[in-house]
Amino acid sequence: MSSTVAYARVSTDDQTCENQRRTISARYAVAKWFTDDGVSGAVAATQRPALAALLAYVREGDVVIVAAIDRLGRNTIDVLNTVEALKTKGVSVVSMREGFDLAAPAGKLMLTMLAAVAELERENLKVRQLAGLERAKAEGKNLGRTKAIDDAAVTAWRAENSASIKATAEHFGISAASVKRACSKG
Repeated sequence: MSSTVAYARVSTDDQTCENQRRTISARYAVAKWFTDDGVSGAVAATQRPALAALLAYVREGDVVIVAAIDRLGRNTIDVLNTVEALKTKGVSVVSMREGFDLAAPAGKLMLTMLAAVAELERENLKVRQLAGLERAKAEGKNLGRTKAIDDAAVTAWRAENSASIKATAEHFGISAASVKRACSKG
């Protein structure tokens, strides 16, 4: 038997989910509520306790109601992933503010548009990341982690002590692979 499930979220502890509860309750008979109080929409859906519990709870045929799609998350990609996870389970999503109902043709159109926006957002993020890396390289900044192992010291100690790779690794507290890498450079 399918049921109507509602999800409400507020970002800060001084806010309350009560307005969302009232808005949803005015139109829907909610069988079970899931609320995340004081949890930012920037936190991934699966990292929010109540939303993770909702995802585990819902069954095929259930309907999840939210007051607005941004309650599922601030990030288009995360919202899309959440909606897709629900859709895969055979669960409909209704967002009251946007009139978004996954079961209706218009809802499917909205989902397709969300997917397109999410893809564009991912591509733009890649472009910005690459531009940032290029700028950092042009400014002469070292990228990545600073090297923790002094290759020359490892190679010299191993040679001076006629030590095995294993003994050298234990002496420096590093892996055998790190010793091999250091010695191949030295």
